[in-house]
Amino acid sequence: MKTIGIYAKRTSTAAVDVAKDLKVWLEQRGVKVHLERHLAADMGLDGGFAGDKLPQMVECIIVLGGDGTLISVARDVGALDVPILGVNLGSLGFLTEITLDGLYDELERVLAGDFTVSNRIMLDAAIVRGDTPAAHYQVLNDIVINKGALARIVDMEVWVDDHYLTTFKADGLIVSTPTGSTAYNLAAGGPIIYPGLHCLVIAPICAHTLTNRPIIVSDESVIRIIMRIDEERVFITADGQIGMALQAQDVVEIRKANMCTSLIKSASKEYFEVLRTKLRWGER
Repeated sequence: MKTIGIYAKRTSTAAVDVAKDLKVWLEQRGVKVHLERHLAADMGLDGGFAGDKLPQMVECIIVLGGDGTLISVARDVGALDVPILGVNLGSLGFLTEITLDGLYDELERVLAGDFTVSNRIMLDAAIVRGDTPAAHYQVLNDIVINKGALARIVDMEVWVDDHYLTTFKADGLIVSTPTGSTAYNLAAGGPIIYPGLHCLVIAPICAHTLTNRPIIVSDESVIRIIMRIDEERVFITADGQIGMALQAQDVVEIRKANMCTSLIKSASKEYFEVLRTKLRWGER
């Protein structure tokens, strides 16, 4: 491992301080370090690179921050299959499971090639308006359709492959990967899914019909959502970070992306330990 890129949470002085020390530590071991351009500017350095260009230049990416920062970086990595090492600078994250205390021990392993990765499936979502593509997103966690604050209940006609599922009458709808199952899906009453499983979750948000429940489908399925709305203000968001307003009869087509996110696994923590700690299971 001779070339590593570093991203950091924007506006985080702690992340900048860690990045400075990390850059020196890596360079002392003969590693060439490339910085994301905003991080480089915050460090007072020239020569940073755009977030979507940096993954093309490195063998590994270190993300300093939290799960939200890592999720945004995952979209930049795209189909390049560059492994990501997530370092949480606050409380333990589901994705950024490596803490600052253990960072350098983990990096020693990574530099020696002694590490394993967890390959996480991603979603590809296309919005079609009439016969024209209106937007396209590739995400790690979820695609969420949600009504505005003053909007009425939203009608969403859902098909799985060529089979009609139902027309949900709800505040919204979540389509989640196993990775995203511990995000909005969990808050909406959806199941926690082990990240290595090959499936997707469709979870209504506050469904008007109490018997409408989350459903798990194969990750080979194509989920098609037809917006049966009138004047309601309805939005689609990708990983809770980007999105757009939807219109009547818009079609949202969601499927597994033809790429995945490779997360470097911690040698000292496994998934169930992270789950217990994050959700405080076993505490009274």
